[in-house]
Amino acid sequence: MMVLAALPLSACASSTNIGLNETHAASEMEQARGDKDTQITLTTGALEAKARAKIVQLEMLMEQARAQNIDVTREETTIWFANEFLKFANWDENNQAAVEYAFSQYRYWADESKERAAAVPDFQRKEVHNILDKSIAEMRQILSGEVQRRPVNKVDWQNITVADNKILSGGRPIFLYDYFSKSVGRPLTDKDVYNDHLGAIYHGGQRLYDVDHDRAINSFLMNEDGSWNEERLGYLTEIPDTNVGFLYFWNMGIPKWVEQREPEVRKGRSLFTGYDIDNPLVRDLWGKIIRKTGAMTKGKKVTQLGFVMANEPHWFSEKGHWTAPFQEMQEISSYTRAKFRLWLKNKYSANIGQLNKNWGTNFKSFDKVEIIVPISRETRGKPIWYDWSRFNMDRSIDWFSYIQGELHKVNPDAHTSIKIMPNMFTENARSHGIDYEALTELTTMIGSDAKATEGRLLRETEPQNWESKYSYFWEELSLSYDFMNSVSPEKIHFDSESHFLSASGFRKMDMTPEYVRNVYWLATLQGMDVNTGWFWARDPDGSFEDRLEGTLNFFDPALAGSFVGSVNQQPQVANAVTQIMYDMNSFSEEILALREQRRPIRLFYSETSAINKPYHMTEAFEAYESLFFEGFPVGFATQKIIEKQDNRNWDVIAIYKTQYVTDAEFVALQAYLNGGGTIIMDNMSSLSMNEYGVARTAKLNASKGKIIILNGINDLGAFKASLLKEAAQGRPDIILSEDNGTAHKGVTWRAVKQSDGSYLVNALNIGINAAKLSLKKRDGSLLNATDMMTGKKLGASFEIARNGILLLHVEQK
Repeated sequence: MMVLAALPLSACASSTNIGLNETHAASEMEQARGDKDTQITLTTGALEAKARAKIVQLEMLMEQARAQNIDVTREETTIWFANEFLKFANWDENNQAAVEYAFSQYRYWADESKERAAAVPDFQRKEVHNILDKSIAEMRQILSGEVQRRPVNKVDWQNITVADNKILSGGRPIFLYDYFSKSVGRPLTDKDVYNDHLGAIYHGGQRLYDVDHDRAINSFLMNEDGSWNEERLGYLTEIPDTNVGFLYFWNMGIPKWVEQREPEVRKGRSLFTGYDIDNPLVRDLWGKIIRKTGAMTKGKKVTQLGFVMANEPHWFSEKGHWTAPFQEMQEISSYTRAKFRLWLKNKYSANIGQLNKNWGTNFKSFDKVEIIVPISRETRGKPIWYDWSRFNMDRSIDWFSYIQGELHKVNPDAHTSIKIMPNMFTENARSHGIDYEALTELTTMIGSDAKATEGRLLRETEPQNWESKYSYFWEELSLSYDFMNSVSPEKIHFDSESHFLSASGFRKMDMTPEYVRNVYWLATLQGMDVNTGWFWARDPDGSFEDRLEGTLNFFDPALAGSFVGSVNQQPQVANAVTQIMYDMNSFSEEILALREQRRPIRLFYSETSAINKPYHMTEAFEAYESLFFEGFPVGFATQKIIEKQDNRNWDVIAIYKTQYVTDAEFVALQAYLNGGGTIIMDNMSSLSMNEYGVARTAKLNASKGKIIILNGINDLGAFKASLLKEAAQGRPDIILSEDNGTAHKGVTWRAVKQSDGSYLVNALNIGINAAKLSLKKRDGSLLNATDMMTGKKLGASFEIARNGILLLHVEQK
């Protein structure tokens, strides 16, 4: 593994201007950068001195720009980060023991902790040079008139309107940004950490891991005698009523008095939900706490973005899962067992004989039914696995329905979301108790905790599937976002812990700003309205936040190693995050127009197949990936979507490798055909069984609609071609062609026709190579494109860099 000391400056440099498209300013940047080889060999003192000279140089250019009424918000942020990271580098250099210890806590780098700690101060200083070089080059282009850019649409953090499906600032759509659990220990009014550069959303989870001083809503707010812990309630009331914000329901702990009264309360706990959600005392306690705090905070700005009802909930209940050492679902309580028995009785219409037939058992009655939890993975695909997994989902739906209901009793307009990790949907596991569709539908906002990585997960020793085709791992982000937005298209999407920059299993010290810009743009294009990234843990003097000082010993060991290799040590990454948010907020109307497009093709999703099949989501992604680069957003259909949404919102439903569906799902598909809908199915094995693997004798009937059954086995190409043909009228009437030197497309694009006949086109290159693009109308007419971010004329053919972003105004020649 390469250590930081081995990273040359050029490995961290880029030919991309912050705020500009990648292809426009390489020569100017090289001129501004100066002699790179000389820069690398500068002493620490000289590195800082030269950086400060560049700050002065940039400030002089900014004065010229101001004199011409040119907005310099982007440059102000670059200078702020430059000064901060020069300070941080000095702190790291003067506190080598602390930095080395921090590196030692990240298991993948522990053996190199000394070398990495020694290298990181100058690494940061060199990255400061990079962001200044790029900003100087860009400012020169702006002043020369070579490039025109829009002024930044700055967030007015104290005057935010939360509309039905968008956030507004000054009447314009805005995308909010911040960092999760930012600089724990700092007051919310500290301008050094709450500002335009880092974001300024107030959140009550700022001190989540310190129960005694927790601003989040937790189990310790009420005493055993029913009185309130006024000191802890005070942590909520002391939050300034100035900035937009949100509050957490933090579910880790449970008071000792509850454990004494309910010895089973820890049975059925999960990693971040430290108690049994079926326990009646827990439900009573939380109901009272939610009603109290919901009433206290009603109408406050800190709840404008609502209440996050759980942090990364899941209840993995299969043997051998990685959550077992955290005591997740290692046994279940008598309350859960009784609830399961009642669920089974209702599911089987009180017919114990049918259950025994399915399970291969001989229980005398439903109140005698037993099950071993954690359940064996060998039972997947069998009725007992389906029944337990489906019940595990239904009981979590019941829990979240209850706590949301208690909140809405006292604060009916309160927004809610759940910070669900999207891999609960995109990965194949299904013993986790998370019904992604039901919980997305339940809450008033979409909630998520998405991950993307510019590189392989560090625990992987073999190449991952995406590496040969794409510049980064985007599957979890895109697949989950499109599914959630198909379920709830009119809801604001709040990603309250985005892991685009680092995750427990991923770090990359030479992360490129191009990747950062691309992934934030992609997430926003696919629906993200608010994000708080993981995470900002520097105090203003450069030291670590309160939680990360001293001995690091947490229940969740991932936190101990979370600082190193994060945004807190990467000036280019930190600057790129804010710069891309500035750019997107300058084009917020255009981005909304692009993402609110109709989804002409809907992939049918069945939780029934996902529960039963070991690789259903792997197969579902095959179909999704094949359509992702065709000029329109991919959509999903489910039984509920078909029943509740206007079926005219799409042209065709695609059914791919979906063998198991319930009778209710089958009936919904038939009703869609009865109403004149169109279905394309891969082969007769899809829809062939019910949830218990019993063969279905009924077949879909075209009725007033149209059904095409391809009878192909693994012929994804024919499946895709048939879908595109059937949805031709719903696709853009322009064509973007791509040549990237591979057999795989890598540019995902969208086009919206404007009222004047022109087109708004967005192209994002997530492919492994740069690509040559060309635009034309379907009737063969030629087109001219203008880069809206730079004002440059591109014509009908042009290039897009790896991780490039193009927002184009396209007119007919």
